[in-house]
Amino acid sequence: MRPRDLDEVVGQRRLLDPKAALRRALDAGRVHSMILWGPPGCGKTTLARLVAAQSSARFHSISAVMSGLPEVRKVLGEAAEAFARGERTVLFVDEVHRFNKTQQDAFLPHIEAGHIVFVGATTENPSFELNSALLSRCRVHVLEAVSATDIAEALRRALLDPVRGLGTLGLGVDDDTLTTIAQAADGDVRRALTLLEIAAEIAEGGRIDAATLAQVLADRTRRFDKQGEQFYDQISALHKSVRSSDPDAAIYWLARMLDGGCDPAYLARRLTRMAVEDIGLADPRALDMAIAAWETFDRLGAPEGELALAQLTLYLASCAKSNAGYVAWKAAKADVAKHGTLEVPMHLRNAPTALMKGLGYGQGYQYDPDVDGGVALGQVCLPDALDGRVYFQPVARGMEIKLKEKLDALREARRAARAEGRTGSTSRGGQGA
Repeated sequence: MRPRDLDEVVGQRRLLDPKAALRRALDAGRVHSMILWGPPGCGKTTLARLVAAQSSARFHSISAVMSGLPEVRKVLGEAAEAFARGERTVLFVDEVHRFNKTQQDAFLPHIEAGHIVFVGATTENPSFELNSALLSRCRVHVLEAVSATDIAEALRRALLDPVRGLGTLGLGVDDDTLTTIAQAADGDVRRALTLLEIAAEIAEGGRIDAATLAQVLADRTRRFDKQGEQFYDQISALHKSVRSSDPDAAIYWLARMLDGGCDPAYLARRLTRMAVEDIGLADPRALDMAIAAWETFDRLGAPEGELALAQLTLYLASCAKSNAGYVAWKAAKADVAKHGTLEVPMHLRNAPTALMKGLGYGQGYQYDPDVDGGVALGQVCLPDALDGRVYFQPVARGMEIKLKEKLDALREARRAARAEGRTGSTSRGGQGA
């Protein structure tokens, strides 16, 4: 059921609409080297074959999973010979991200010389998986997962086609059944056709009924790559949904990742990170709840323990947010790296020996509980070079509202005390302890 021309392709309207740049180029016979990036079953191989057909070129296909450098060189040599005879070659490389840098580099001189029109297909992000030299010689076209509506149309064609499809079987399939199969295919036309074929094989009485459909779709799964683009896109969506205080979106992305087979321990660790990075002291209970949910899952396992992660996700997304602690920590680390080993102020040093006392260790330290108000306002605790530096600035949300009020008052009182130079409040006067 592979499309025989561009008009038979389902989906990919952005690229193949008659007014689209790629479609106009192909219709005019102008082809260029390209990378086709998209999920499985979206039409990458089909488009590569049609590129060759539209340009009246030889078509040669290799798979990076099955082919090594010797075979690649053999194919490239044949393409160079064909070019010398005035023939063009479209070389399709499936799973091109499987080739290492040396193997990818083998194509470069032949692309430059015009011996081949290179068409590579990949399900992985080309920015990470392909070297820059190859990318600079190719245009990247992004293909999308095919919609359920378009997949259903492909299934109807398969049911009616008596030569390539199932048209001779006279199957009875209603629109609702086709829609269910299309949705179960999860954007993959090839998968949808396979499901339809299996259903046709086990259907009784020439009709695909609910029982047949349930049997065929029992073990379907959604697209998810534990180490690929899907994985990183979805964890990013989960984190940003929590940060945006959208519990509905957050729990959806959690469910998607668990459904795809993501390690729950990884999710528990990332949720704990959110508790400290995005919520912080605006709601200190978030961290306690994160640790508790993590431990709960460890004890209960799946599926019961998944509810603890779900409740944690809802709580994190719903409570007040503050990254003030995260910002303070990064700023303090930056000053440590910038200023090196600044000396600890003498009045803050311990003096366990007579020699150290004689050198002035601990002299002038104010023991805060003995001072009116419980804080020695004039006492300097940062190195002299950083005196007055403010790292922690609480936000006016959640429990940090109270912290902000207290710290703002303390900082103002310290400035006033130092400006007045009151005796007994300075960091250099008074008794050592």
